[in-house]
Amino acid sequence: EVQLQASGGGLVQAGGSLRLSCSASGFSFEDYSIGWFRQAPGKEREGISCITNSDFTTYTRTSVKFRFTITSDNARNTVYLQMDNLKPEDTAVYYCAASREITTCQAMGLRSLIDARYQYWGQGTQVTVSS
Repeated sequence: EVQLQASGGGLVQAGGSLRLSCSASGFSFEDYSIGWFRQAPGKEREGISCITNSDFTTYTRTSVKFRFTITSDNARNTVYLQMDNLKPEDTAVYYCAASREITTCQAMGLRSLIDARYQYWGQGTQVTVSS
């Protein structure tokens, strides 16, 4: 059974940091790309960052690329999203997802953040940033 477990969310003040984790099981982790998405109340889901586990190439949305960093630990089947200098507008439910279709996040760029390209989804973790 494929499982993706997102964790690490919480309440933080503006300017603070959080590290989200996405633990995966039930599929060949290195054959997939993992993406992070978020959805704020009343807004559409937005792709944030993607990492290809076979070669660790990444793509991160421009609006957060100097504050968010995605990494992967293949030995632990876990992808992390380090979020620094958080802002109130980062408040959202954050989801991780796995894609076999996305073979290289870096080369695909924004196309790697299209949610329809992801086959498996985890439950979300809430991130709330207070001003």
